[in-house]
Amino acid sequence: MRVELVKRKEHSRKMALLSPLIAVGLTAIAAGLIFSISGHNPLFGLYKFFIEPLTQEWSLNATIAKATPLILIACGLSVCYLSNNWNIGAEGQFVVGALFGSALPILMPDFESAVTLPLMMAFGAIGGALWALIPALLKTRFNTNEILTSLMLVYVASLLLDYLVRGPWRDPGGYNFPESALFSDAATLSTVPGTSLSYAAPITLIVAVVLAVVLGKTIKGFEIRVMGESPRAGSFAGFSAKKLTLFSFAIAGGLAGLAGTMEVSGALNQLLPTISPGYGFTAIIVAFLGRLNPFGIIVAGFVLALSYIGGEAVQSAMGVSNKIASVIQGLLLFFVLACDTLILYRIRFVGRRGSAGEVSHV
Repeated sequence: MRVELVKRKEHSRKMALLSPLIAVGLTAIAAGLIFSISGHNPLFGLYKFFIEPLTQEWSLNATIAKATPLILIACGLSVCYLSNNWNIGAEGQFVVGALFGSALPILMPDFESAVTLPLMMAFGAIGGALWALIPALLKTRFNTNEILTSLMLVYVASLLLDYLVRGPWRDPGGYNFPESALFSDAATLSTVPGTSLSYAAPITLIVAVVLAVVLGKTIKGFEIRVMGESPRAGSFAGFSAKKLTLFSFAIAGGLAGLAGTMEVSGALNQLLPTISPGYGFTAIIVAFLGRLNPFGIIVAGFVLALSYIGGEAVQSAMGVSNKIASVIQGLLLFFVLACDTLILYRIRFVGRRGSAGEVSHV
């Protein structure tokens, strides 16, 4: 008996909704096997990883804080992917946005005003957008592969950050540690009253809602969807592929840069050699797990944030490697992409003599 994939006549809406849930379930099973192989109780490991962070207030707040940059970056990436532009360099755009946003409090520490933080956020968004426009311009001008150029720029951005915090921007009173001086109160993102969460979370929710309206209710959103699904049809409608490439990369980079600025002005309050645990790369998983829909991305971002907090929990409670979270994130992306195949194909088992029995028509 062999397994065949039979192409569906049309996309399965049911599987479009079910495939992320199936992917999460398969990831949980795979995580349990990893815990079991490493000599630990799989049920205890799954509880520590996926459930315990939701049962305590501090860990729930930490999960929301981790989800915030993931959601914001993934919302920007969704614009790129919907328009059939493959931006893989959001991590670098996040870092450059943090650098641009941090320039004001580091280079002008005495500038303390009500406009300090808004200016930082504007600078961060501009910096991320400019960094993202590099692979976009290379694609539209020289037809280069944006996957490679955007990815390579991640390493340039990371090395630039490392150079600045170890050199010109290092805190002179920081005992030679590679970090900038702490930001002033005017450059620090305050917390929502009654919580330990910064205003980055509500700002991100507002951005996601606005983006959902733009994608679903405006001509620009229609252009993005048409050009992503059928560039030829879009060209007949008068849409420009080059202009859309520049637009989508600018939006993605701008939101990633804004996320970087809010991260350093809120959670970290200074520049460090490593300001991201890989938000830009994890946001790719968030974008696809959320079906490139801002509301789905909010849910997916929260799920992926659990992997960071859960990874720390199993590391301290079970002595598991701190890389377990990255492994599980990678497995989740693998299962998401694999399960998406069921949207276009259905499974059929074929007997040895050629007789076929279809499992289902979902």
